[in-house]
Amino acid sequence: MFSKLQNPDLKSHLTSKRMVIMLISFGLLFGGIFGYKMFVASMMKKQMASGKTPPVVVTAIKAELQTWKPQVKAVGSLRAVRGVDVSSEISGIVRSIHFKSGDQVNADQVLVQLNADADIALLRSLEAAAELASTVYERDKKQFAFRAISKATLDADAADLKSKQAQVAQQAALVAKKTIRAPFAGKLGISTVNPGQYLNPGDKLVTLQSLGSIYIDFSLPQQELSRISLGQKVTVFTDAQIGRTFNGRITAINPRIDSDTRNVQIQATVDNPKHKLFPGMYATVEVSAGSPQRYLTLPQTAVTYNPYGDTVFIVEEGKNNDNKPVLTAKQVFITVGMTRGDQVAILKGVKGGDRVVTSGQLKLKNGSVVIINNQIQPTNEEAPKVNNE
Repeated sequence: MFSKLQNPDLKSHLTSKRMVIMLISFGLLFGGIFGYKMFVASMMKKQMASGKTPPVVVTAIKAELQTWKPQVKAVGSLRAVRGVDVSSEISGIVRSIHFKSGDQVNADQVLVQLNADADIALLRSLEAAAELASTVYERDKKQFAFRAISKATLDADAADLKSKQAQVAQQAALVAKKTIRAPFAGKLGISTVNPGQYLNPGDKLVTLQSLGSIYIDFSLPQQELSRISLGQKVTVFTDAQIGRTFNGRITAINPRIDSDTRNVQIQATVDNPKHKLFPGMYATVEVSAGSPQRYLTLPQTAVTYNPYGDTVFIVEEGKNNDNKPVLTAKQVFITVGMTRGDQVAILKGVKGGDRVVTSGQLKLKNGSVVIINNQIQPTNEEAPKVNNE
């Protein structure tokens, strides 16, 4: 039996048989795939020929009138009403520090004392010289009354007295500069100054910010100027205080328009009683700009924005070839107005009560049959809230 298996003719016969079986298997496999594709194509052609295109599942909402409070929105930056980096006007060595980082201080409170021993000693010397000059002047005045000295001598004494008094005042001012005080009441920042440290003129000691009220600076396009005036109410939001609002009023409008951006800078003063807002933060500003108005309102997802015009799909009731009721989509051009949150105001193209497609419109064309399924609706919030979950 072993010798039969070694026969070359037998081995060749078995190999040929295997190849035939493989070719038949591949032929059946590809034939089945090709046949299935032809079947699907044939069914689609029949379906298209019969006009029975499968309906498109969409979401829809009725366009309704809603009350809008006209607002102008912008992003601004917070700035202290009074804020400064306290620094030394003259050089010197720090003798003592009278505050801690983060302290609330009063106006004119001593913050840092520089070493002023030599300056005080010089001041005492100049005060003594000025006192002597005053004594000489008073004595010479009496002598001049008896014509014992000349007028020139008396004038020289008066000039010397004034010079000595000026030197005293100059030295006293220098000594006062060695005591660094808070220029106004406010909250101190973090300081890295230590006793014994040498300070150069202009070296920063600590930042001081007044936080009772705070400015917010923001810019608006020039076309919004007609809606802005002094005293208008503003509402400020910041992501540093989620869920909280801060109220204020416009206190200044820059009289010059930026020629590069055509924007105007606006300043509003915002109440900050609990010191939750800090200079340097950015925030969103909403300016109340007129009396409330009513607009047809849709979710922004309902609008398709195109270069040739903005459109929406309106759902209409009709009948198919079998005279059965169906819903069809009709594309219309619209004019949009202001936006707020997830919503947009519709000025033209839609009537109150129209059912408008809010999602799924990318698969639609005029006359498409639709099925409305509103189990999952696009967001339609006037003031969306951030979900931190």
